[in-house]
Amino acid sequence: MPKDTLTVVDNRTAKQYEIPIQDGAIRAVDLRQLKTSPDDAGLMTYDPGFLNTAACRSAISYIDGDKGILRYRGYPIEQLAERSSFLETAYLLLQGELPSAAELDSWVFNVTHHTIVHESIKKFIDGFHHDAHPMGMFVSTVAALSTFYPRPSRSRTRRRGATRSSG
Repeated sequence: MPKDTLTVVDNRTAKQYEIPIQDGAIRAVDLRQLKTSPDDAGLMTYDPGFLNTAACRSAISYIDGDKGILRYRGYPIEQLAERSSFLETAYLLLQGELPSAAELDSWVFNVTHHTIVHESIKKFIDGFHHDAHPMGMFVSTVAALSTFYPRPSRSRTRRRGATRSSG
């Protein structure tokens, strides 16, 4: 019976290693055991442009750029773009499923009533130079929002923070 491992022979030392394969990938850190001496830090991987590097395992999104595939929670992005609103998609990303009509009504109400911008944030934005780069303005303003809405510590407060940032 085949094992989900990769057998690697280090020709420098003639040692053989079994590297576990999980979800069609090996962990780069597992190659660190390949050493030429006890004081060797172990074999490193080099992937310029991260063309063959998975940064994480995600239940939220799947992308295969070569095949033109992008899915959110299993739904093709084209389907979401054609049939779902921005807030329906935000709900999907946060909750794991598309909302029912009642859930959507409640979500839209909550987002609408929790996305009112504090007057001081408006003043903050007005403080940028007229030709400031929009991304710099955006990043700075989001950082400033944290001073108005402290870091959530409870589940309910986290949900409120997600609701505020969805609008």
